[in-house]
Amino acid sequence: MRNALVQLPGYRSSKDERTVMRAAIRQLERADLYLGAVEAMELNDVEARRAVRRLLGDIGSLRRYIAELRAPS
Repeated sequence: MRNALVQLPGYRSSKDERTVMRAAIRQLERADLYLGAVEAMELNDVEARRAVRRLLGDIGSLRRYIAELRAPS
């Protein structure tokens, strides 16, 4: 399998921008699932549980923000 590097273009068409936003949302959804799995492990560490909850909240906020950016004006 070939590793792909992400190149940031100087300009993206609106179609390319929507594609990138959809990909970002999908990646955040995956991160949310993985953190949900970690949360379900019931870690016996207060700081770890707090960090996981904070990250879950941040991921949700970022996902909503990107979805709003993607929404047609």
